Amino acid sequence: MSAHATPHRLGLSFGAVGTIFKREMATYFATPLAYVFIVVFLVLAGSFTFYLGNFFDRGQADLISFFQFHPWLYVVLIPAISMRLWAEEINSGTIELLMTLPITTADAVLGKYLAAWAFTGVSLALTFPLWITINYLGSPDNGAVLAGYIGSFFMAGGYLALGSFISALTRNQVIAFVIATAVCFILTAAGSPLVTAAFSSWAGDGVVAFVRSMSFMNNFQDIMRGVLDLRDVVYFASLILFFLFCTVAAVNRFKGA
Repeated sequence: MSAHATPHRLGLSFGAVGTIFKREMATYFATPLAYVFIVVFLVLAGSFTFYLGNFFDRGQADLISFFQFHPWLYVVLIPAISMRLWAEEINSGTIELLMTLPITTADAVLGKYLAAWAFTGVSLALTFPLWITINYLGSPDNGAVLAGYIGSFFMAGGYLALGSFISALTRNQVIAFVIATAVCFILTAAGSPLVTAAFSSWAGDGVVAFVRSMSFMNNFQDIMRGVLDLRDVVYFASLILFFLFCTVAAVNRFKGA
């Protein structure tokens, strides 16, 4: 890193973050990766909504059958985005070139993360025909639908922050994908009886309650029904900030900071 940037190593420059953001967004849409991800996400989301969620058979003008599958979609699809965030840079050695720019590690981490999050947001926004459909078929609570979209977006941000950290721990994208998928699955299923039963046999109720509170699924349940609980918002925001901080530390380790 240049001498100019060193005094501000732990600070943030919004100009630098914006530059990294634009660079990453251009990279996404310069390759087939973006279009493949969007198509796969839309096809899977639609299939789950109409076939597994029984969208028409439910006879309800809402998107519960759409949102309820998002945690499981993100378990597999988000690591496919996050695996390249840092593992690719580290393996190819371009991380050294990136860090010679007058930016801090935090600038680079935040810029790359926001680009991945924005790209995920674009994919989510392209499901808007479902929102139009329920307004055509009935009189939905659009406030609840909007809350569901916001909650899904923040949940995706949580998965991405976790995946970004794991990507910064390895040089291999495949390893980053597998580990991120496994960890995301564990955090998603943390509130299920399958997981809590493993703790209830030896841990107290407090430990079981804590494990349940760490579940992505549990913290998204109320939001997808239109209930914005401050505890759920704090959960996702804290998760994002914590793993971004861990990512900064991991990237500093690789670049010898």
